[in-house]
Amino acid sequence: MTSRDPAFRCAGASVLRDEPVAGTASTVRAFLLVENTGPWGVDALRDARLPDGLGRALATACAAARVRPLLLRRPDRRPHQDGTRVFAAYAHPERPWLESAVLADPHDLLDLDLSALGAGRSVGLTPDHASLFCVCTHGRHDACCAERGRPVVAALALGHPEETWEVSHIGGDRFAGNMLVLPHGLYYGRLDPVAALATAGSHATGELDLDHLRGRSGYAMPVQYAEIALRRELAETRLDALRLVTRSAHDGITEAVFDVAGVEWEVRVRTTPGQELRQLTCKATRDNPIPQHELLGIARRPGRPG
Repeated sequence: MTSRDPAFRCAGASVLRDEPVAGTASTVRAFLLVENTGPWGVDALRDARLPDGLGRALATACAAARVRPLLLRRPDRRPHQDGTRVFAAYAHPERPWLESAVLADPHDLLDLDLSALGAGRSVGLTPDHASLFCVCTHGRHDACCAERGRPVVAALALGHPEETWEVSHIGGDRFAGNMLVLPHGLYYGRLDPVAALATAGSHATGELDLDHLRGRSGYAMPVQYAEIALRRELAETRLDALRLVTRSAHDGITEAVFDVAGVEWEVRVRTTPGQELRQLTCKATRDNPIPQHELLGIARRPGRPG
């Protein structure tokens, strides 16, 4: 099999080379999710069957506001009977929030204050205290997302029918099945149906599944890796147990300081682009390096004098 064989599957190749998932989540804070039952094209928003060029206009507006637009749908493709559901989420690491509405006219999407969303401010929708389990099933973008995502979303829909959604491309196809938990911005990868149900159950009790956690999207990738490394060191899985105090980066080395129950811990991580070139998605036309994180050390900082 060559790297351009049509039977090539990026998720299987990633597993075979034992590629770590920690520190691989997309770096995004602001999300706009729009219900669309499909079908989704290669570029979901631009190719979706939205009226009057709405998809392209919305994509342009989101890009200007630094907002990540995603399409979502129920696994059974059941639309809302009163219009188009829309969610605005801001994945602040400490103060995430979610708003939602049902729009009678999808053109009203263009009236949302996306600049406010990109800056972490309300867009004026109704506050929503739910968690969304968004599983990527975007097969037109990457075959692995559909093949590995659909069994996951089917299982989640049985256990968590109100929280579960299919979602368009969220990044990291080679880690399928992928799930994004909003509004916290938690990316999970390499999920099968059993692991997905366990992860959702843990989230419901305020815990993280470190074995599948790719990272928290509100942080840069090296900081994601640092958080997961520190959690493993301390055996700390509580969702809100760590607070980032400071971070700095120089010459490929990131130093992240976290507060854990009043104690500060410094984590040092080296990030390099990697030496070997690999085909990272099923449809990739060229090979790319795989970013690699290396834990350099974890140290408890001396307590401050009272």
